[in-house]
Amino acid sequence: MTMGTFDKELFKDHSDYWQIAANIKNIYMSDGSLVTLMDFERVLDALDVYAFKNWDIGELVQGPTISKYKVACIFMWPEYLMPDPRGGRRLLPFDCEVKFKRTNMKIPMKIEDPEDYQPGTKKARIVEKKVWLVEITMPKTLMSDIRTGSIDLEQDEVDLSELDAEYEDKDQDQDADQNQQAKEAGQQATDVTQDVVQDQQGMAI
Repeated sequence: MTMGTFDKELFKDHSDYWQIAANIKNIYMSDGSLVTLMDFERVLDALDVYAFKNWDIGELVQGPTISKYKVACIFMWPEYLMPDPRGGRRLLPFDCEVKFKRTNMKIPMKIEDPEDYQPGTKKARIVEKKVWLVEITMPKTLMSDIRTGSIDLEQDEVDLSELDAEYEDKDQDQDADQNQQAKEAGQQATDVTQDVVQDQQGMAI
């Protein structure tokens, strides 16, 4: 994966469903990757990202991808459980990059009757699900500073008052109308993405 960009090949076919499991297995078999991921998630915890709705249920699907100065991870949520964009905005003052993307993922369906098999096989039919992907890229120095306790987060204030799109903080049920929720989330993501880009451009200046 190119640092700072979504992998265009992610979820290109149903085989990527199994690649997610393989990615997790590789992390736990690699001490270096596991330590890096723990440091990465420690930053999210220290900056109170998990205090925002749905951030704590994201599933790692790619990463950690490590470059000389930065580390990137991509997390996934079901479309109807989009993470509150304000959580991602908590990271921006600390030189992190956050990108939201809605895409499709093909997964094997649950076998409940013979029609759920692919014709002539014992393999489950493939169904398409809409998901949210969030890519977070953070500096290694930030991970190191928080791990050693050498950064004072209490003195850093994050102004959320300029966020144009308000995230509706109400319970979402899997049995609710997912199409309506997807429409609302899509509009919100467009507004937030524009806002995040403006913030990042402002910091770059």
